[in-house]
Amino acid sequence: MEIDMDKKIRDLTAYLTANAERGRMVGTLALRLQPDKEIIAHVLDLLRNILFPAHFGRKQTVSDFAVQYEYGSQIEEIYTTLADQISLALLHHPDYCDTPKAVRKARGREICARFLDRLPEIQDYLKTDIQAAFDGDPAAQDKDEIIFSYPGFYAIMVSRLAHALFVLDVPLIPRIMTEHAHVTTGIDIHPGAVIGRYFFIDHGTGVVIGETTVIGERVKVYQGVTLGGLSTRAGQGLRGAKRHPTIENDVTIYSNASVLGGETVIGEGCVIGGSCFITRSISPHMRVSVQSPELQLKPDQQALNDHTDYWVYEI
Repeated sequence: MEIDMDKKIRDLTAYLTANAERGRMVGTLALRLQPDKEIIAHVLDLLRNILFPAHFGRKQTVSDFAVQYEYGSQIEEIYTTLADQISLALLHHPDYCDTPKAVRKARGREICARFLDRLPEIQDYLKTDIQAAFDGDPAAQDKDEIIFSYPGFYAIMVSRLAHALFVLDVPLIPRIMTEHAHVTTGIDIHPGAVIGRYFFIDHGTGVVIGETTVIGERVKVYQGVTLGGLSTRAGQGLRGAKRHPTIENDVTIYSNASVLGGETVIGEGCVIGGSCFITRSISPHMRVSVQSPELQLKPDQQALNDHTDYWVYEI
């Protein structure tokens, strides 16, 4: 029996479209105008260019005037492009979802202008993050290497930019930005997290920092660290609650440690050892570690039978 694929495709298209509209699975027709993830990733590239003009962007300019013109044009592109994306994101904001397009456009331009005003402060913070990485990593050859290649620094840069939009109450876009960094680096920082100066993520893969985390200054974390919530069983009932820990100044958290809970405070100057699981507050200037497992050595019987000279290590 020959299959009528034309009819099958028409029927399937009609069903999936109607089903999605009924269940709001992919949004209503009015919400199909969404922020574009590729455009937002391009905006992040432009923002990186203007924050670090000596390291990124086009290199063909030779005079100071030409450099200023080039980066001025990129700032203008950021403004026009991001303002347009913000106006689309406002379709998801309860105060603007039913407003006319012209109102959302005007609000998008206003928010974007306020965001641009924050860039000098963000740049200053990022300079401290670069210094923290250089001071804290003996493998760093120079600061240029950190700017060009460290995944932790890239994730922090995106987080600081996204947080500035988050506090301006922009829907969707801050999370799109941090998820772009998450995919790129393996580091998951929610844009709501508040992060102080001189922050360093060493190696970085698998780091998770939750929405209501508060991090002080001169904090250093290693790969696999989770700053998370104790439980999400209450779901949306937890919205707006402090669910993630507070990390005070001058704290170091080593690899694969988990610090959980909104009431958990890691005091100033603490050192949290690798693989610790912490759900209560720690007083300042404490060193926290788990007891090292006992290392046992015994000969491999099969190797002895085969006259092979090696050992098997067991923990």
